[in-house]
Amino acid sequence: MTSYFAYPCPGCRTTNNLHEPDCRFSGTEWHEIEYAYTAILSVLSAEPCAESTLREAVDGRWSGLHAAALEQLQREHRVREADGVLELLTPEERKERVSTPTHDPVKTIYEEGSVPGCHDNSVFALIAWFEMVGLDWPETRENVIEWLHESGTWARGGFEESSPEELVDSKRHVHEEGYGWKEKAVAAKRVIDGH
Repeated sequence: MTSYFAYPCPGCRTTNNLHEPDCRFSGTEWHEIEYAYTAILSVLSAEPCAESTLREAVDGRWSGLHAAALEQLQREHRVREADGVLELLTPEERKERVSTPTHDPVKTIYEEGSVPGCHDNSVFALIAWFEMVGLDWPETRENVIEWLHESGTWARGGFEESSPEELVDSKRHVHEEGYGWKEKAVAAKRVIDGH
């Protein structure tokens, strides 16, 4: 698994100094955002520990930015807490966790499958979501093709392509360009919910 991490701003998820206008970390120097993540990751890569130990190990510089970075690492299934202990997930553990969307609107698409009228938005949203959580193209392709079959989406018809593989391959640009998933997912969920 090729899993990458680009130190997203824990407020608006940008990966550069151009924050969203209402981001609470707007104006924060980029090296401070990177430091918050690397400080957490360096401590946890040495050994799992309690959050209080992690806070102490960050050279007395623990701040709201560090807390938000830790929350982001947990949301992205890179760090988990079990019995009060924080630990890094292995790439295999992370892949297993992120392969099933757990938050709407992508969760509805994944669980209910797509219906004619929102196929393009549904497939787009899933590919973009898998890219966002760090799956490489072969893993994304495999997951979306499997979803097309298991969810009954392909059996419902309404596709111009002759196979699930052809459909997914025609959307590879979504993964390569790193498009966002939320707008397409919201539109698809609206159609699915009304079906």
